[in-house]
Amino acid sequence: MNIYRDFLLLLIEDARTNLNNSARHRSLTDPSIVEMSQRLDGLLNRYYLIINS
Repeated sequence: MNIYRDFLLLLIEDARTNLNNSARHRSLTDPSIVEMSQRLDGLLNRYYLIINS
């Protein structure tokens, strides 16, 4: 389970970096930014489910 958690943390950090970099050049309501934000939310939800179970 630790390998999955660690991999998930890498995905979260990558998603967060991509979102922050893209949001500098686009509106926060841009569909691509919203999609990236939703992806990050999903990853964070999975991570919290793992650490709280």
